[in-house]
Amino acid sequence: MPLGFRLYLITDRRMVPDLPAAVDRALSGIPPGAAAVQLREKDLSASALLELARSVGAICRRRGAPFLVNDRLDVALAAGADGVHLTGSSVVPKDARALLGSRLVGASCHSLEELEASAGADFATYSPIFASPGKGPAIGLEALRDAAVRMPIVALGGIDSANARDAIHAGASAVAAIRSWLADGDPAEATARLYASLA
Repeated sequence: MPLGFRLYLITDRRMVPDLPAAVDRALSGIPPGAAAVQLREKDLSASALLELARSVGAICRRRGAPFLVNDRLDVALAAGADGVHLTGSSVVPKDARALLGSRLVGASCHSLEELEASAGADFATYSPIFASPGKGPAIGLEALRDAAVRMPIVALGGIDSANARDAIHAGASAVAAIRSWLADGDPAEATARLYASLA
């Protein structure tokens, strides 16, 4: 089943002075629905994460972008998010599905074994495709091709406007980014450039 979005923008509020404003800027330069946003702020308390999720979620709804919360199913539900992104320590996809119904369920995977364990998710991020600081050795495009025949894959790890199209050609349904949309100074320009590279 096609994902609909082509970009998966993962947040890191430490990289910008105002995360909701950065999300709004990023989504302003691309068509509605072209990107989904994952709120990934693992160090926040539940109450602080929920407050941020409500703020970012409202922006995503206004911009027509699916909004997911990393790991915290409770916060995703309380914030009215469009889905949740599960990690290795989260509940399994089928249990998340029982609570979320038709909302999106994503999963983080780094091997074919983890992909098998994520059965029932709508998609999986697969990483690191390219070299990325702190993420271990790149698994490469051939591994991405193997994964993409099993379920919809969002390529993650070292993705930028120079290599994003290679990941799509290798079978990825979408590409994910953190640094390449947040570290450039202008999230609107960076996201538009990344989106244009997929054409």
